[in-house]
Amino acid sequence: MFQWLKRYMPRGIYARGLLILALPVVTLLLVVSVVFIQRHFEDVSAQMSRDLSRAVNLSLSVRDTPAGGVVERGLSLRIAPVSDGRAPSEDQRRFYDFSGLVVTRTFHEFVTGLQAVDLPNDKDVILYVRNAGQMYEVRLDRGRASPSNPHQLLVNMLFFSVVMTFISFLYLRNQLRPIARLAEAAEAFGKGRHAPYRPAGAVEVRAAGMAFVDMRARIERQIEQRTMMLSGVSHDLRTPLTRLKLSLAMLDDPEREPMERDVEDMQRLVDAFLEFARGNAEAGPAEPTDVQDFVAQLVQDAQRGGADVTLIKTSGSGMVTLRPTAMRRAVENLIGNAVRYGTRCEVSVMLTDGSMRIRIEDDGPGIAPERREEAMRPFVRLDESRNQNAGSGVGLGLAIAADIARAHGGVLRLGQSDSLGGLRADLVMAR
Repeated sequence: MFQWLKRYMPRGIYARGLLILALPVVTLLLVVSVVFIQRHFEDVSAQMSRDLSRAVNLSLSVRDTPAGGVVERGLSLRIAPVSDGRAPSEDQRRFYDFSGLVVTRTFHEFVTGLQAVDLPNDKDVILYVRNAGQMYEVRLDRGRASPSNPHQLLVNMLFFSVVMTFISFLYLRNQLRPIARLAEAAEAFGKGRHAPYRPAGAVEVRAAGMAFVDMRARIERQIEQRTMMLSGVSHDLRTPLTRLKLSLAMLDDPEREPMERDVEDMQRLVDAFLEFARGNAEAGPAEPTDVQDFVAQLVQDAQRGGADVTLIKTSGSGMVTLRPTAMRRAVENLIGNAVRYGTRCEVSVMLTDGSMRIRIEDDGPGIAPERREEAMRPFVRLDESRNQNAGSGVGLGLAIAADIARAHGGVLRLGQSDSLGGLRADLVMAR
């Protein structure tokens, strides 16, 4: 029912908190102001002006009698005849004198022969009244026609509302700051960085912070245990593999070379498993990196290795915070896959204000759209779509690249190359 309203709501927690705080205050001010203007400005001013109108009518009616002067002094009115030329033709008041509207309307309604009302300031009211063919100027105190300084209540309400809203916002900011710090720590951990964080704030926020700290510690401990376990397994396997290689080297048998290749494949499998298990554990800290120069160096290294790799275009410039060792491993894996399953590879880099994209394209057979997500899982080999005779693999190249992209808060996207027709791999992450 209120889905349309979400488009106009602020996104940030500070803005929403300020809206929740300010909306009731503004609504209360409007309600109080309307009631105050209705009761104080209109009703009271109308009653006072109506009583004063009767006094003006009485003074003018008995002015030419012996009691006229007594009545005028008794009612505190100052009445003097004036020429018609001095009398204004229309009412006059200051634009912000809201109670003057009620005073002027009431005088016109109840004062007989009234031609114009002049409200020059907060002290005086001047009436120009025609009585018995003569124009009179009637001066009286403004305090008798409307409440004195009626705007003071509104000014006080506005001033103290701003002060209290500011104080409330300071308190609200202190309550929201621990939530923002928790979000920053979670975002940093999602990008593979360990940001310092200490739970603080309200009880619920502190409980969420403690849960995050415990979760982060468990994940880091699990990753460390996995790395240590597979490192131990790799070390234990390398010893018998080395003995097998030495034993095979001493044999004089026609079957020696196939067995040596099998041992080499086993060694490569162990190294690949260990590399995947390590992930970013040994990739070093994140640091600002010039991605353009970084990718250009990787392309040059691949070209020196004999691969047909070309850096076709770059756009944008600037530094990106990443782990160079881990990102090098991801890009090298993607380039290695491209030249293994195709004949040539093209690399491009695009930097915008908010994102970075490294694209690797090849002219190989590609991967069917329905199997691209499966291809990024560990140990998956798509024999029917990728030519396994072009080189041996264990199905970890794309998985390692995808894992490194996730550790940087990014993503690995697979598609079809428009220029070469093969696979297109995009490493995308926020700057």
